[in-house]
Amino acid sequence: MRLDTILRAQAVRFPDKTALVCGNERIAYRDLERRIAHVASGLRQQGLGAGDRIVVFLNNGVEIVELFYAAFSLGAIVVPVTTRLTSHEVQHICADSQPFAIAFEGPGDAIQGALQANPDALRIAVGTSVDGAFDYARLREAAIAPLPLLSVQSDDAVIMYTSGTTGSPKGAIITHANIVTQHCFINAVEWGISRDDHYLVTTPLAHRTGFARLSNALTLGGTLVVMKKFDPKQTIETIANEQISVIGMVPTVCRMMLPQIEADPEKCASLRRIVVTGEAFPVDLKRRFIALLPQVRLVSFFAMTEVGGVTSLSHEEQFEHAASIGRPTPGVEVRIVDDAGNAVATGEAGELLVRVGEPGRYSVMRGYYNRPEETAKAIEDGWIRTGDVARADDDGYLYIVDRKKDMVLSGGFNIYTKEVELALLANPDVAEAAVIGIPDEIFGEAVVAFVEPQPGQSPTPQSIVEAVRGLVAGYKKPKHVFIVNELPRNSLGKVLKRELRDKVGDLLKEPEAS
Repeated sequence: MRLDTILRAQAVRFPDKTALVCGNERIAYRDLERRIAHVASGLRQQGLGAGDRIVVFLNNGVEIVELFYAAFSLGAIVVPVTTRLTSHEVQHICADSQPFAIAFEGPGDAIQGALQANPDALRIAVGTSVDGAFDYARLREAAIAPLPLLSVQSDDAVIMYTSGTTGSPKGAIITHANIVTQHCFINAVEWGISRDDHYLVTTPLAHRTGFARLSNALTLGGTLVVMKKFDPKQTIETIANEQISVIGMVPTVCRMMLPQIEADPEKCASLRRIVVTGEAFPVDLKRRFIALLPQVRLVSFFAMTEVGGVTSLSHEEQFEHAASIGRPTPGVEVRIVDDAGNAVATGEAGELLVRVGEPGRYSVMRGYYNRPEETAKAIEDGWIRTGDVARADDDGYLYIVDRKKDMVLSGGFNIYTKEVELALLANPDVAEAAVIGIPDEIFGEAVVAFVEPQPGQSPTPQSIVEAVRGLVAGYKKPKHVFIVNELPRNSLGKVLKRELRDKVGDLLKEPEAS
């Protein structure tokens, strides 16, 4: 099963039904399928074929959907890249994925380095003409030609980049089978969503949560409504105007929307299902939300780019087991093990391992792109190491105790502290750096950096933040920076981040706290 063949089937079954709404454009399934066929034919004429990678560096719009599915139709692999990343980050992704083509909007600074470093890649300019680039409008005008007959082995769909303990982003290979299994079959059964729903995307389609809603809608035959950019007031208006019934969000978005909902709850009367992921969903926030929208059913879930969905909490469980990430989805095997790989007793903490059959066939990624050694370390006999420390109770509910990967969850984005630390250490004024996350009222967690200056140097918190501006995306930059004489360490020299977490509250109370 492939995403492109499923969409073509929906176009046959529901040709006049609205498939996609974005801005002023409303596109029926028949028309969307035909537009994709034009773009696929144009890409094929330019040489894109099975196994080739195409980097899609675009803001939300119809073009990103067309490019995704056109590439799928040719057996090509999409590398979605959010436009919030810096030139440094985009260059790494392009160097690692070695794309045949790069699609981008205008001559922005963030893409220039990648284009210069990949002179042989086909450049596809969307929206405006760029010297030396192929105009996307010409792809839409290409004569439709028969699509290639793809091998059943041609199943890789997207490469999603995720960082980790090394700080160097790795590309998780997500297959068509992964996406169809998770976002069509499992989500439909677990969440009760269907072709009758109108799905709203407020986040970048290049991010896994936005792509998940796209996959829900177009595999099930529903209607996908895409906002070009999240705005609380406009989101409420869109829900009312488009009769949105399903929306995915992180608690940060919920916090931002609450004042608008409180002003006029009736505008959200069409909502029936809200799926929540990201950082922990505070109980008080849930209560306020449900009180305003009693017809809505909440489901929260725990997922990872490499693993897909692991657990979920139904609406009825939201308050009974508020601290839990839920129980495993049927078909998902979990183990909690100690450092030696032995199962721990119920109630004890250990690393969470997940298995869902053969990697790539169900919901677990096929592996990391061009990184066989790291794939072998991450997946053994189908079991993938999540890097999360968890415990289970007697009823099978799981609880995250700590993160082995040392990750900060801010506004629904995973921020790996090692990546930020490496960016800080690129500053010649910095000798050592340690990054932690602390609670944040709006974004769930915020990034905090502790910095040891080089001897003889006197960096300021402001200069530290400015130095990483071009190295990591804006949402990864430290919100608070503390200059310290020495970081706390154990006898082996390892930084004791727990001590930093213990003292950060007092530091933030000081007048000069930054």
